[in-house]
Amino acid sequence: MTAVEARDLRKRYGNRTAVDGVSLTVEEGAVVGILGRNGAGKTTTVEMIAGLRRPDAGSVEILGLDPWRDRRRVRQLLGVQLQESELHAALTVTELVRLYRTFYARPANERELIDSVGLTEHRDVRFEKLSGGQKQRLSIALALVGQPRVVILDELTTGLDPEARRHIWAIVEGLRDGGVTVLLVSHLMEEVERLCDRVALLDAGRVVAQDSPAGLVSAAGLGQRVRFRVPDGGPFEAATLEALPEVTQVEVRGDRVTATGEGDLLVAVSTALVRDGVVATDTRLEQPTLDDAFLALTGHSLGTDTDHDLEGATR
Repeated sequence: MTAVEARDLRKRYGNRTAVDGVSLTVEEGAVVGILGRNGAGKTTTVEMIAGLRRPDAGSVEILGLDPWRDRRRVRQLLGVQLQESELHAALTVTELVRLYRTFYARPANERELIDSVGLTEHRDVRFEKLSGGQKQRLSIALALVGQPRVVILDELTTGLDPEARRHIWAIVEGLRDGGVTVLLVSHLMEEVERLCDRVALLDAGRVVAQDSPAGLVSAAGLGQRVRFRVPDGGPFEAATLEALPEVTQVEVRGDRVTATGEGDLLVAVSTALVRDGVVATDTRLEQPTLDDAFLALTGHSLGTDTDHDLEGATR
C-alpha cells in the first residue's frame, strides 16, 4: 500500500521558486530519504506533504487522505518533527509529553517514550534549559507520541553527538521494523545510506533522481579509485597506469596519485607499480559513495550551500 503520494508539488515565494514539480511515492513501511543542499526545497516539500504549508499546485495523499481536507484524521496517523521547533519554555519534558498525549486517541506510554530518546535524566527539566541536542530529542519524542503510522523527520540528528546520533538511528530502525513509514530529510550521507531504502535527490526544487542508495551510485556511472603516494623523486610515469584497460583516468598532484577505473582496479594498479619498480605508500581502494553520486548527478557537492536559502527566507 502507498503511504505517501505527492504529485507535482509547486511552491513559490515572490519571484523565487522553492519547489518545482516534486513528485514522490513512499510505500508503507519504507524509509525514504530526501537529500539535498540548503535551499533545495526539502523542508518546503515535507511541510506541504504534512499539510503545514499549502502548495501552489499539486496534490498530496497520506494513507489515502488529503492532509488539508482530512486534517483531523491525518493528524492521528502522522507524526512530524521539524528542523526548528518552538515549545512552551516553562514546561518540562514530562509536561510537554503529557500535553501532546492529550491530542491523540492512542498515545504512547509517557515513560517509555522519554526513555527511548535518552531524556530520562532530563524529564523534569524545563524546555528553555535544554541543550540544542536535547531539544532535538524532545521534538522526536513529540513526533512519536501519537504512535503514528507515518513519520516525517526533518534533519533529526542535527546538534547530536555521534553516540546520540546512533541512538536515534536505532529508533528509526525500530520504527521501520514495526511497519512505520518514515520520510527522512537529511544532508548526512552516512545517515541516509544506513537508514533509507530509497532516496530522492532534490536540487533547485526538483527531484533529479530517485532510487536506492546503491542504485543512485550505480546510475551515476562512477568508477572505483585507487589512491597512493609516491616518495619524492620516485620513478613514476602516469602513462604506466593510463595504458591499463582497467584505468579510465589518472590524476597526479605532487606526490599523490589517484587512478580511477573499474574491474580489478587495485590488482591492476598494484601489479603495474611493482613491475615498474615504483614504491607506493598509503595505498587504498575507494568505492564511489552517495556523495560522489550527488556531485555527478547535480553538478555540485552536497556540502556547498546555494546563494540563497529559500526555506530559511520564509521563516
